[in-house]
Amino acid sequence: MPGEESGEKVVSTRAVILLSGGLDSATVLAMAHAAGFDCHALSVSYGQRHQAELNAAARVAHALGAREHRIMHVDLGRIGGSALTDKSIDVPTSASKGIPVTYVPARNTIMLSLAMAWAEVLDAREIHVGVNAVDYSGYPDCRPEFVAAFQNLANIATKAGVEGRGPVIRAPLINLSKAEIVRTGATLGVDYSLTVSCYQADARGLACGVCDSCRLRREGFTAAGVADPTRYV
Repeated sequence: MPGEESGEKVVSTRAVILLSGGLDSATVLAMAHAAGFDCHALSVSYGQRHQAELNAAARVAHALGAREHRIMHVDLGRIGGSALTDKSIDVPTSASKGIPVTYVPARNTIMLSLAMAWAEVLDAREIHVGVNAVDYSGYPDCRPEFVAAFQNLANIATKAGVEGRGPVIRAPLINLSKAEIVRTGATLGVDYSLTVSCYQADARGLACGVCDSCRLRREGFTAAGVADPTRYV
C-alpha cells in the first residue's frame, strides 16, 4: 500500500485517475482506492455524442471514494473525424477490421496530458488509466507502446519529471480480458449498474445493446459469470 508512516498517521500517495464513467475506468478507480491511493478523478467532456457517461462518472467517483472529481472541457467535436464526436457518422453495429470509426483522434493523448498537468499541480506520483489491449476495438492509443511512449513524455515534458519526481503512468488493465476486468471489479464491490459504456446511450444512460462497446461489455459479463446490470433501451 502506498504511503509513509509518520507516527500513527499514514500519508497517502496521490493519484490522478482518468474516469470516463465506463466499466474499465470504474474498475481502475476501485483498484486504486483499494490500494490506498488518495484518488483524484478526472473526466473529460470532449464533445462526445452523449453526456450520460459524464453523469455516470460523477456517480462512480462518489461511490468509489474519490477525494474529488473534476470535469475538464476540450471540444474535439470541432475537429470531428469520429463517430463518437460527429453525429453524421453512424456508430457501427457490427465488429469491424482495423481501426474503427469510433476511434477519436488523439483522445487518450489529450486526456493523459490533462491528467499529467493536474498531477504535477497536485504533486501526484501516479496517473491511472483504463486502457486495454486485449478486449479492445483496435484503437492505437490503447496499446502498451502508447503507454510507454507517454511515460517517456511525462519524464521529459514536466518540471516534476525533469526533477526526477514525475508521475508514473499505470495501466493496470492493459493485459486483462474483459471478463478478468469484470471479475476484478466485482471482487472490489464495484456497482457496474452505475456505469455507462455504450457509444450511443440515451439521455437516461440506457445502452443501445448493439454497438461494439455494448458487445464487448456483455461478452465480458457472460464470460466472467457475473450478472450483467446494464440497462438497455
